[in-house]
Amino acid sequence: MCYHPIAADGRGKNGVSMRRERTLVLGVGNLLMGDEGVGIRVVRRLRERLPDEEVVVVDGGTGGLGLLEYFEDRDLVILVDAVMDGKLPGSISVLKPAYSRDYPRTLVAHDIGLKDVIDALALLDRRPEIRLVTVSVAEAGAPSLELSAAVEAAVEPAVAAVLGLLPAARAV
Repeated sequence: MCYHPIAADGRGKNGVSMRRERTLVLGVGNLLMGDEGVGIRVVRRLRERLPDEEVVVVDGGTGGLGLLEYFEDRDLVILVDAVMDGKLPGSISVLKPAYSRDYPRTLVAHDIGLKDVIDALALLDRRPEIRLVTVSVAEAGAPSLELSAAVEAAVEPAVAAVLGLLPAARAV
């Protein structure tokens, strides 16, 4: 992403808004592992509805420390991920975890990388407000490009949960 000088009214060249978006929605997961990819499916739907200038929506894949740059200078980060939390598949939860240890158990390697990012931001005293929208899944299954029926049915309600957390963004 390239940044340009910003006028006092927040407009750059040709009157285009150049403000740094203060809210990030980050979906993580693995599309090749069925229900584990629900976070990515949710952010793909959100991209269709949110104006680019208000919210950054990112497919974070399987996460890791490479995601650290996306957290920089954000006021609010909304993470969307699958969890194995013992609830019925397709259940949606909205959490406000204080520390990485407060995050529910997720499915694969991105869990460790994402927790490392959260802890690194806390150590640097640059941790934004974080909300976690989770979709419960039964277990990590065999490779698949499809979501189970219960998790597929939870995608739209998860999108609605994220939209409800956004401070000023309006869906189009």
